[in-house]
Amino acid sequence: MANLEEHAGIWNKENVRSTLPLREVDSHKGTYGTGLLIAGSPDMPGATMLAGLGAMRSGAGKLVIGTEPEVISIIVQRLPEATYESKALERIAKGFLELDSFRAIAIGPGIIPNDLTEKAIQKILAGKVPVILDAGALSKRDYEGRQAPTILTPHPLEFSRVTGIKVKELQQNRMHYARLCSKKLGAAIVLKGKETVVAFPDGDTWINPTGNSALAKGGTGDTLTGMLLGMLCIHEDWKHAVLNSVYLHGACADAWVEKNSAHTLLAHELTELLPQVWKEFE
Repeated sequence: MANLEEHAGIWNKENVRSTLPLREVDSHKGTYGTGLLIAGSPDMPGATMLAGLGAMRSGAGKLVIGTEPEVISIIVQRLPEATYESKALERIAKGFLELDSFRAIAIGPGIIPNDLTEKAIQKILAGKVPVILDAGALSKRDYEGRQAPTILTPHPLEFSRVTGIKVKELQQNRMHYARLCSKKLGAAIVLKGKETVVAFPDGDTWINPTGNSALAKGGTGDTLTGMLLGMLCIHEDWKHAVLNSVYLHGACADAWVEKNSAHTLLAHELTELLPQVWKEFE
């Protein structure tokens, strides 16, 4: 099998600095769009909060969180800036929630994969809005023909479940399989892990140089999903949104280990670090 490493770029500091959008002085919340986050269940309410914090910290003008009533009561005090849609999966599956008005949609953190989830996902994918699929929203599907970008965010085990490629085989040539499956599925793939690989359906592929073992902790992927949602709301180029989200997510973990043990990071602390990390690129 050919080594494709030389055909991939490394998304570096200068790439980030030159592509992060400015906050225009005469802008308003409508300028940066509304993101829809569908996340959480009674047993996993924290995923909603982590993804929601990631989205709001990443520039979205407004955020609507679709989740269960029990989850809303838990997280609203921590995230009062968002608005909430109760029983969003049911409403979307039945066609009761207008989706094309959103700048971008993320679904999956803390969600149980079942028939209702799949019906809601199919409704979302039928629209013309960029979509991020994570965790409980990752399943075997084909995204060819969608009229807007689709971004999948699997860790290796999820990648294996979606593609049928064994984890051991995947880890021996992450670049090759991320690129191959991105083209085949018609979706961008953010293959998480050491040196996260970001592959786009047109073959454009990048390695992310930031991040460390502090990210090997529950909830960090939920935070990344939220950051992707927020970034898609403010970037004109959706590829730059994906690449910058992954870079800054890892950069926050790098900032953490400058003063703290990698063992001790909690996922919500990534979004607490994001303001100062982002400022370095302005």
